[in-house]
Amino acid sequence: MLSLISLPYEPILFGIKVNAHIVLEYLAFFVGFQYYLYLRKRTTDTISTNNRLSIIIGAVFGALFFSRLIAFLENPPLHYSQSIISFLNNKTIMGGLFGGLLGVELVKKVIGEKQSSGDLFTLPIILGIAIGRLGCFLAGTKEFTYGKKTTFYFGMDLGDGLSRHPIALYEIIFLIGLFFLITQLQKSTQPLENGSYFKFFMISYFSFRFMMEFLKPNTYFLFGLSSIQYLCLLCLLYYYKSVGEAIKYAYKKLYLL
Repeated sequence: MLSLISLPYEPILFGIKVNAHIVLEYLAFFVGFQYYLYLRKRTTDTISTNNRLSIIIGAVFGALFFSRLIAFLENPPLHYSQSIISFLNNKTIMGGLFGGLLGVELVKKVIGEKQSSGDLFTLPIILGIAIGRLGCFLAGTKEFTYGKKTTFYFGMDLGDGLSRHPIALYEIIFLIGLFFLITQLQKSTQPLENGSYFKFFMISYFSFRFMMEFLKPNTYFLFGLSSIQYLCLLCLLYYYKSVGEAIKYAYKKLYLL
């Protein structure tokens, strides 16, 4: 069982115990947004500043609502008994991403924007999630982002004395790989069409999270799957055309080999 640091990690600064998870959560928003501004300056954005701002507002409100809703559905009996403050504090990035997507599409229909808007957000989102997941890891078993008990070599004591899958670290490694893969695709001499990079991110990330849910000690299931897994399936269904095209493309490549 690996043990790098004592978890949960809560350093003392000036006599005050610091919640590293919250600090990194705010840092994720700040760094992600600054990276978005940096990329926007370096690219030709086909969407006007006013429409881009409207899209961001739609994404924020959609993310706020769905992040809480999906977190509640992870274990309704447990969350139903909590106070309204606790309910509002419960959130999940999966609901935030899908809710943000729906919020953006709704706003685009209202303002009549036809251009794909996701590509510019893709890398900043990945970077922000990775920073946030580091906070989840440092929170140990205080946050429900830890894995099941395991005898696997990479099992770690996340704060309860048991060897568990450090799924937050698994996710960080996946996100780093995805970040560099999309970066290389964008540098290709044959770049993908507008909007494809965001679709690729969503399909890849939601597929990965569907599999990772099997490593979480979930207690509330519906027909053997968690609410997060149903959301993942819903997202893949939303992008069913892109998924179908990707499968056909991969099949052709394998056939040629």
